[in-house]
Amino acid sequence: MKLARFLTADGRSLVGRLTAERAAEPLVGHLFGELTFASETVPIHRFLPPVEPPNIFAIGRNYRAHAAETGSQVPERPMIFMKATTAVIGDGDTIVLPAAAPHEVDFEAEFAIIIGRRARRVREEEALGYVLGYTCANDVSARDCQRADKQWSRAKGFDTFCPLGPWLVTAEELCPDALAIRSRLNGRVMQAASTRDMLHSCRQLISYLSHQFTLLPGTAILTGTPEGVGMARTPPVFLRPGDRIEVEIEGLGTLMNTVAAEPT
Repeated sequence: MKLARFLTADGRSLVGRLTAERAAEPLVGHLFGELTFASETVPIHRFLPPVEPPNIFAIGRNYRAHAAETGSQVPERPMIFMKATTAVIGDGDTIVLPAAAPHEVDFEAEFAIIIGRRARRVREEEALGYVLGYTCANDVSARDCQRADKQWSRAKGFDTFCPLGPWLVTAEELCPDALAIRSRLNGRVMQAASTRDMLHSCRQLISYLSHQFTLLPGTAILTGTPEGVGMARTPPVFLRPGDRIEVEIEGLGTLMNTVAAEPT
């Protein structure tokens, strides 16, 4: 089933089960409880991020070819960093090139896990039982900040640097281990790979993270990006005002965002 957060034409914010591309049956109750839906169908005016995550964990260098294209070593264990929750935007929203660092903003198509119930010290074989669903993500990154700061919090945490959506597909609907993932910039395919290429699987990542942190309902886990990012190209390709960047994942749909300069 596809679950979405959305705005109605009269400004209400709802969660619902999609019955058509732009219509949903509203959820009765809580997203992280029993999923019961009203019999009415409500038109969707605009999609919101599918969840408001309490935490966003992301994994670096989880595709061997991406590590190679950036000249980086493959880590022995999952390389964890965090993105600010204020970076989250939804499908159709605008990625804003920050005035502090507008010149080397890059795209990273990623498969995202949304945790459905509290998880702590979870075994790998049980890990997918803690998943509410999956969605598309774009780990937008300011590469000059990444180089200058020697760590990634600012580079990957600017406002609008974590598009999620357009909806989430519930865990029972698909297996996350071999799904096509690609990005397109202004219609040109930039990244094209499969989640089977991940060094650490979704099961492994959930288990590993849960032994470091408590994973709360709604937590988003971005599982890493494949090769083809802009910084690794000759010449480099970075996001510019007016661009359209899409992340498409098999079984999940397409997340689309436009790009604009920060107003002065």
